[in-house]
Amino acid sequence: EVQLVESGGGSVQPGGSLTLSCQASGFGFSSYNLRWFRGKGARWVASSTSGNGTLYADSVKGRFTVSRDNDKNTIYLQMNNLKPEDSGLYFCNFADVWGQGTQVTVAS
Repeated sequence: EVQLVESGGGSVQPGGSLTLSCQASGFGFSSYNLRWFRGKGARWVASSTSGNGTLYADSVKGRFTVSRDNDKNTIYLQMNNLKPEDSGLYFCNFADVWGQGTQVTVAS
């Protein structure tokens, strides 16, 4: 069974940091691109490509870093200098598979 499980969300003040993780199973992880999305509208945040490339939405460039560990079948999203508008449910995605999400709340 293909599965994605996110973790690492929480509540922080503006300017704070969080690191999200997405543990994958059931497919050849290292061969595929994975993406992070935010919110019910599935707003794209960042991508980690199979060739270890990275892509970012303009709103998070310079603040967020996506990385992957192919040995652990896990991708990460390091989020620094968080803003209230970064709040939301963060989802990991591969093809048409979605995790359950992990909540990030940025507030004073």
